[in-house]
Amino acid sequence: MLVLVIGQYMKTRHHFGIFNEVDRFLYVFQTAAVLEVLHCAIGIVRSSVVLTAFQVTSRVFLVWGVTYSVPQVHNTIGVTMFILAWAVTEVIRYSFYTFSLFGTVPYMLQWCRYTFFILLYPIGVTGELLTIYTSLPRVKASGIYSMQLPNKLNASFDYYSFLILIMLSYIPIFPQLYCHMLAQRQKIIGGKMTKKTQ
Repeated sequence: MLVLVIGQYMKTRHHFGIFNEVDRFLYVFQTAAVLEVLHCAIGIVRSSVVLTAFQVTSRVFLVWGVTYSVPQVHNTIGVTMFILAWAVTEVIRYSFYTFSLFGTVPYMLQWCRYTFFILLYPIGVTGELLTIYTSLPRVKASGIYSMQLPNKLNASFDYYSFLILIMLSYIPIFPQLYCHMLAQRQKIIGGKMTKKTQ
């Protein structure tokens, strides 16, 4: 997917059309990423099941609940930002996992895994938030996925408000995830603490 993103940008020199170049791959691979939660749960990869589930769920939601459902966002800079951040992250992460399965991870790959997120995570999150924000007027106007009273279920749901709540949820969640990754970086490549001798 990263190769397609770069190729499209090199061909057109702007972000228009990048989503259309990778959309099928994005839908398939981000949906298949649900298997990552299972891989964590059964120990194939050593990652937190909760953090992985949160990341995968948010990506699947963004892909299907926003970009698929609101095609007007496809050529926005936000979509390009999260696609680029996700693509670079996946190349590094899956290379890391592959080498881990063989029992040896080159230091450079380990360094990339625990360093590139410092820029990629904020770029991706900013892209995700911009994409959701850009979708709001279309969601409000169309009433997509909303349910108004009265109806047989006697319940209502406003997808527009739900998207705003999703955006607000990034405020407490993003710093926690980012700080977790910083702590992981310190633990893995930041040097080991030695016990003081008395």
